[in-house]
Amino acid sequence: MESNLKKVLEKGEFAVTVELGPPKDSRRGIIERKGELLKDYADAINVTDNQTAIVRMSSIAACAILKQMGIEPVMQMVCRDRNRIAMQSDIFGAYALGVKNILCLSGDHQKFGNHPTSKGVFDIDSTQLIQMVKKMRDEGEVLGGDKIKEPPHLLFIGAAANPFADPFEFRAIRLAKKIRAGANFIQTQAVFNVEKFKEWMKMVRDKGLDKKVYILAGIIPIKSARMAAYMKEEVAGLNVPQEIVDRMKGAADAKKEGMRISLEIIEQMKSIKGVHGIHIMAVGWEKIVPSIVDDAGLFPRPKFT
Repeated sequence: MESNLKKVLEKGEFAVTVELGPPKDSRRGIIERKGELLKDYADAINVTDNQTAIVRMSSIAACAILKQMGIEPVMQMVCRDRNRIAMQSDIFGAYALGVKNILCLSGDHQKFGNHPTSKGVFDIDSTQLIQMVKKMRDEGEVLGGDKIKEPPHLLFIGAAANPFADPFEFRAIRLAKKIRAGANFIQTQAVFNVEKFKEWMKMVRDKGLDKKVYILAGIIPIKSARMAAYMKEEVAGLNVPQEIVDRMKGAADAKKEGMRISLEIIEQMKSIKGVHGIHIMAVGWEKIVPSIVDDAGLFPRPKFT
């Protein structure tokens, strides 16, 4: 059976994916509780792969738990922790467990996590990982050239894009490389600066890339003025306008204001040509997701057989 996320996008629906962060231990119940909360409000649930370089339950295991619950996962895979042998092995294993979506990422550098002296692998980069998955799926070969008796032919390949990183003029070119490597869908860095995002999307459309890949705009709900200021000043790759920080600082209820900001951004994303959906990253605040999806007019989610 094909990926549900793929079906939703191919049918022209405005897709919704959400992010789920596994626990820093082996508590299955946390995955089950978050999965139960999110399942009706997303077309697929991304499971992070040791995000921020902190040791957590493996993405594959958490994806398997979601599959057992009847929920479609997107398995994130980072280049930081595995060489190409281990990556391909894990892809086979995940596919055997019913995982049809994979998001190929470089991964946060280990120096930012709880094992800063660990050795980063980075045997291949994220674009090469996309190429490798496509080769396994479409050519029925592992990267070393051996034939695969039963290829993972239903994999739906995703990648990340940051529309705001410098140098800005090369952002669309970098996206084109990932599409050429085999990316089917893109989840972007969180959008706060909508005008800059529109500039990026114009470059994307000018190159015809919006016709070659499905683009899901990243959404991070803000919980507090402190969080807004931290993201503006400390988080590399994010572009948070001062106006957003000021709104959060002046809000009587910061969480409600943060939700309002997310809803305003989602509404603008719906009207931008070439944007095919949103990816909500509310790790640690998953309980806000149902309200956001419902209030954005994106509930109920479409069902396809």
